[in-house]
Amino acid sequence: MALTGRAALLAALGSIPVGILDPSWTGILAVNAPLAAACLCDFALAAPVRRLGLSRSGDTSARLGETADVTLTVTNPSGRPLRAQLRDAWPPSSWQPGTEVAASRHRLTVPAGERRRATTRLRPTRRGDRVSDRVTIRSAGPLGLFTRQGTHRVPWTVRVLPPFTSRKHLPAKLARLRELDGRTSVLTRGEGTEFDSLREYVPGDDTRSIDWRATARHSTVAVRTWRPERDRHILVVLDTGRTSAGRVGDIPRLDASMDAALLLAALASRAGDRVDLLAHDRRVRALVQGRTARDVLPSLVTAMATLEPELVELDARGLTSTALRTAPRRSLIVLLTSLDTAPVEEGLLPVLAQLTQRHTVLLASVADPYIARMSQARGDVEAVYEAAAAAQAQSERHRTAEQLRRHGVTVVDAPPDELAPALADAYLALKAAGRL
Repeated sequence: MALTGRAALLAALGSIPVGILDPSWTGILAVNAPLAAACLCDFALAAPVRRLGLSRSGDTSARLGETADVTLTVTNPSGRPLRAQLRDAWPPSSWQPGTEVAASRHRLTVPAGERRRATTRLRPTRRGDRVSDRVTIRSAGPLGLFTRQGTHRVPWTVRVLPPFTSRKHLPAKLARLRELDGRTSVLTRGEGTEFDSLREYVPGDDTRSIDWRATARHSTVAVRTWRPERDRHILVVLDTGRTSAGRVGDIPRLDASMDAALLLAALASRAGDRVDLLAHDRRVRALVQGRTARDVLPSLVTAMATLEPELVELDARGLTSTALRTAPRRSLIVLLTSLDTAPVEEGLLPVLAQLTQRHTVLLASVADPYIARMSQARGDVEAVYEAAAAAQAQSERHRTAEQLRRHGVTVVDAPPDELAPALADAYLALKAAGRL
């Protein structure tokens, strides 16, 4: 026997998937059969969700702080138009705080048998890989009374690269490099540099650069000019251990070290030197070797993108042995690590001789500008105690740096904003002195 009245209505409502019907409608529909019929018709005319075809396209990488556009293409193979609300879910760090709702939600109308696109604009706040989550689609009928809802997995990954903010210093450092390279008329002298040309002596020139044979053949004193050797090997070593996780200002120490390493790599590759990268804590986290001058910077950026600090102590012996295997002949080893007293004295100093005997070693460390501000504090008892603590910390740091210098290590200690240009200047000074 066919059901009629309230029994028929409840039977029809029972065929609707759980979660589709708004509970507030149940009582209304139970006493209003025409409205119930309209709702059921609206539900039946809503385009099915699970049969939709979804695909992605767009950016696969972006620098930290920049935007990445990922386009979602929705294909409606059914015979009913799709009127949908769409949520494209990504990890929370894919957007600036508070912008996720506006950026991830879209409204789409897709006619039967056609396709439409929705673009989600990401603005990641952290380095690394951002992997898309699920796509949730809510399809409404023409009256908007009922909806069908479903989710789809549409994989896509956007790799967030280091921002390389120190790129702005590159033109000035390249100008200095051209001076060292002899393209500008200056004298650069040092053991191990290559002879470039002769020119007339001017007051202030080093008398050791006078070419006496050439002077005897001319009526003026001639001096030799030099240009730095090319094809030197530089190994950049990133400490990814516990101390690299500390934040200085708004960024971890590791990120500031990466930025300095990228500026050095860009400068050294333009100088004709070969640059390799080793990231290490208890084990090798990244190793980039044998790249050409054109490929070295993109390779380093890609390798650094997924690096994160590990909350373990740096294995200095393991790092040293790996560095010696990676750089079998004389090289410049640039170690980006901490100048804290305990890690240096207990870990690095006992094995440092193994590096300095065969290589030129440059250590660069991120200094905390807040410590310098604390040392200037005055006015009350608490401020004086802060100043005393800061002065003690600075004294220990300077003592550690002097210990390293006595072992033949060049030390660069600078705040995050100044570390990259300071490291580039140290490299150019070593090159000018013929120590590479």
